[in-house]
Amino acid sequence: MRLSLVCLAKPILHGYFRSSCSWRVRIAFALKGVDYDQVPVNLIKDGGQQLTEDYKALNSMQQVPAVEIDGITLSQSLAVIQYIDETRPGPPLLPADPKARAQVRMISDLIASGIQPLQNLYVIQKIGAEKMQWAQHFIDRGFQALEPILKRTAGKYCVGDEISMADICLVPQVYNAERFKVDVGKYPTIKRLNEALLEIEAFQVSHPSRQPDTPVDLRA
Repeated sequence: MRLSLVCLAKPILHGYFRSSCSWRVRIAFALKGVDYDQVPVNLIKDGGQQLTEDYKALNSMQQVPAVEIDGITLSQSLAVIQYIDETRPGPPLLPADPKARAQVRMISDLIASGIQPLQNLYVIQKIGAEKMQWAQHFIDRGFQALEPILKRTAGKYCVGDEISMADICLVPQVYNAERFKVDVGKYPTIKRLNEALLEIEAFQVSHPSRQPDTPVDLRA
């Protein structure tokens, strides 16, 4: 079967080193062994490079990431991850079993919809002086819901013993929690899973401290 030149081109990830949504996509690419190019979009510099008209043409929500892949441009990290999973070989990012797959999607949505948006940069900028307390409140609220779910679903990783999209969502969210001084020790299952996942190369190479646009003082 012939592959089109479009499909042979390397994907391009437009993202920001510390964006949890961008990190999710980097993890997925790393787990699948997909080579890709990065175009940094600095969310702070120049008033926010995501707010330019050029970038708006890539992502109309003016958020990161935007991913150019196979002749299309995708935004929304979970949609990107599932597309990568469905079109690239390598370890599956969603289980074959329907119940386990639903659990992975539930956990991923809880994080990506119920926790992360409430402490992303745009929201935090609107909150002002109370941003630390705001972020801590909503991360704790989300982790209080997530911890008992993971107690039921987890094996070695979030759902059983295979890495999934749920794990891809968990690690960046714990990183955010630590940035906002949340005591992750209150959530032993979350803490255990995060520590196990950070031992895996795909999570290490995609880490915010190791990206092309990582500031020198934050590099590992």
